Amino acid sequence: MEKTDYPLDFRCPISMEVMTDPVTIITGVSYERKNIEKWFHTYNKNTCPATMQRLQSLDMTPNHTLKRLIHAWRDRPVVVTPSSSPPRPSSLSNKHDEMVSLFTTLQSSPFKVTSLKKIRSIVELGDDTRSYFIQSGGVEAVVQILVNHTTVIDNSDFISFQACQEALGVLHLLPLADQEDKTFQLLSKPEPMKSIAIVLQRGSAEARLYAIKVFRQIAETDFDWNHLLQDQGMDLFKSLLELVYDEIDSKASSCALEVLIEILASSKKSRLKAIEAGAVCVLIELLPESNRSKCEKILLLMKLLCECAEGRMALVEHGLGIPAVSKKLLHVSNSATKLGVKILWLMSTFHPTERVLEEMVMYGAVKKLVALIHLEGRSSTKDKVLNMFKLHCNAWRRYPCFPCDLKDYLGLS
Repeated sequence: MEKTDYPLDFRCPISMEVMTDPVTIITGVSYERKNIEKWFHTYNKNTCPATMQRLQSLDMTPNHTLKRLIHAWRDRPVVVTPSSSPPRPSSLSNKHDEMVSLFTTLQSSPFKVTSLKKIRSIVELGDDTRSYFIQSGGVEAVVQILVNHTTVIDNSDFISFQACQEALGVLHLLPLADQEDKTFQLLSKPEPMKSIAIVLQRGSAEARLYAIKVFRQIAETDFDWNHLLQDQGMDLFKSLLELVYDEIDSKASSCALEVLIEILASSKKSRLKAIEAGAVCVLIELLPESNRSKCEKILLLMKLLCECAEGRMALVEHGLGIPAVSKKLLHVSNSATKLGVKILWLMSTFHPTERVLEEMVMYGAVKKLVALIHLEGRSSTKDKVLNMFKLHCNAWRRYPCFPCDLKDYLGLS
């Protein structure tokens, strides 16, 4: 590769040679270490060579991000295209160079928000710029901004927090489906995950959407949520439930439901924290007006929570739990009916109080369960229905809606 291929930001402003050991001085300009040391100590200068500003300190900070970018640029594969193929448009090449320039100045720039917005606009251009962003070290640079600037949130530093939100605006555009992928490995580390959770809790509506989209992509893998749950616990579940309850932003609400499903399905301990955060109450209140897709997700979450004694107790104590589930039987979809039956089976088997059994009759669940008995064939759902009738036939048969011949059908004396 010819030296002219390197972007200008990779060259030392003193020698104009490509840097191998870049350091940044107090003005934010990066130089080759040996060149700036010679400027300071051999020529006894106390100014910045590029800006000629007088310096209050001659401290030098290694610019590891720039060094990685230079290595990534040097090691990138050179694609040889056939002579018949058109060359890459110069405008795209310029965008690549602009992106590298933004990376190199990101840590030291006082205009991080502006730089991140520019990076995002370039990444959004398509797969080519997105791949180039990843290959040239962009993920490392932006993740570093995300992590470094969430530590100052408690100090009410609005600009720093805005930089965090803009960093997520870039990162949510990247694919995270493969655990072996470098982007996934960087973002799924404890510190970045904690930073995303903080933005989810305290960010703007747009930033919270970015955060939940990143979490949803990560949830599609076999990610272990235990570390994040230990660190964030109740705060994480409360922020997820707030998004679930958000009727204005349906995208964020749907993503939050999917993330909750993955978290609760992977860990029974997490269900207790979700219950404590008020998950059962929120889900019951959302269930009556939910559409098919949302209804199925809510019922799945309720089923997972009702597998815990605390979840079953919370459903009974709400007052509308049994009525809401009963209403959805046979009215939404086969999946919703199966989930509804599973919830009622859990309630009537492990929490068979007089109140639960009476509400199942009063709000139409028993009548619908009778209809399910007469479906042809065997299934786990039908088996659960039969099991409920065998357990509670004596409690229900005094009600008018209970079929007189059902006792004989069940083979009961």
